[in-house]
Amino acid sequence: MNFFGTDGIRGLANKHPLKPEVIVKIGRGIGLYFKKHHENHGRTKIIIGKDTRLSGYMIETAIISGLCSAGVNAYLVGPMPTPAVAHLVRSFAADAGIVISASHNPFQDNGIKIFDSKGYKLSEESERDIESLIEADEEVIGEDLGKAFRIDDARGRYIEFAKSSINNFSLKGLKIVVDCANGAAYSVAPKIFSELGAEVIVIHNKPNGKNINRNCGALHTESLVRKVVEEKADAGIALDGDADRVIMVDEKGKVLDGDDILFMNTLFLKDKDKLNKKVVVATVMSNFGFEKALKEQGVDLVRAGVGDKHVVMKMKEFKASIGGEQSGHIIFNDYSTTGDGTITALQTLRVLKETGKKLSYFANLIKKTPQVLVNLKVDKRIPIDNLLRTREIILNLQEKLKGKGRILVRYSGTQNLLRVMVEGDDESLIKGFAERIVKTADEEINKK
Repeated sequence: MNFFGTDGIRGLANKHPLKPEVIVKIGRGIGLYFKKHHENHGRTKIIIGKDTRLSGYMIETAIISGLCSAGVNAYLVGPMPTPAVAHLVRSFAADAGIVISASHNPFQDNGIKIFDSKGYKLSEESERDIESLIEADEEVIGEDLGKAFRIDDARGRYIEFAKSSINNFSLKGLKIVVDCANGAAYSVAPKIFSELGAEVIVIHNKPNGKNINRNCGALHTESLVRKVVEEKADAGIALDGDADRVIMVDEKGKVLDGDDILFMNTLFLKDKDKLNKKVVVATVMSNFGFEKALKEQGVDLVRAGVGDKHVVMKMKEFKASIGGEQSGHIIFNDYSTTGDGTITALQTLRVLKETGKKLSYFANLIKKTPQVLVNLKVDKRIPIDNLLRTREIILNLQEKLKGKGRILVRYSGTQNLLRVMVEGDDESLIKGFAERIVKTADEEINKK
């Protein structure tokens, strides 16, 4: 059975595959896999972090049981950003890291993300290997069983690491609003910015297990926009539930997405002669206007599949300094092995301080091609090539947009959604195209 999707294992908490009895087996499979690939002396150790979802307690306990039954030691860090766990794996010379999170999804969902000993997300081959071990019959008894420990200084370690990504550069004079999405960064992100001297106003930092991502964070910036304007702040920072992505708001209340943030940081690196190979990696979702703006700067864009794991793979291949997604996953190769919303915000604030420019200046550098994204809830995932009517319509509409736009249709890797993106100069036209594709796909997939 396939458990893994685009970004680990994801689903409705307490429903298959995220039922406790199944999670114990998943934890055991993870443990057995990393025991086989153990590189250090002594017992295999795995770091476990989570976001603030109510179901995190249930899943964490089940994973610990599975790991210990495989003879692996578990080290718990509690609520912690996904990129913090990736860093702590290296900081503690651990064999792997596990994050219990469904990222930007509502609180009812949860998931399991896995990092290797170098802090990178696993390849599909490694995920398949773990799946093959979930039902493995390997007996571990007596003194060979694992233990669970709690790491008390994990937050402090990540805070210092994040600050070091800008060499503890002073942010004095900047007034910022930080939206923690009632998620994993609620206790660490405000400290990082305030310890560097910024005046910090914090919103949505009171998680109760059920309010993660609810009308807040990177997907819902309305309250952040209002607060930035009201407080006359220099910038707003919206993290998502596990703080691996960031969306920003300028002093006038305009929202900057991942393309905008990636572009301004690319320009800064280029001006400092730190943009390796003059190449940037983004995904198939990044706006065509972003690609044109890069080309005008003499920078090549390499497109990867959706998901920061795929961006990182392309960055390795092309030796890129920076890469990211329109959704706000940004990776700085010198510091991160995965998207890190806090480090991205720090890098961006440093650009403001060093250039003396307002964030609104950078918000208007890309002339974006109109882009429409429509999501369709689906009951099942029929391969798009098998949706004959939908495919025919897509081909016909692509022909009409030839040279003036593009169409991308794909299933979400984390939710039961078909995502339809249409890009082109005429907004009303592409909206109609997207709706036509969605209507036909709905009829074919959901049989309405």
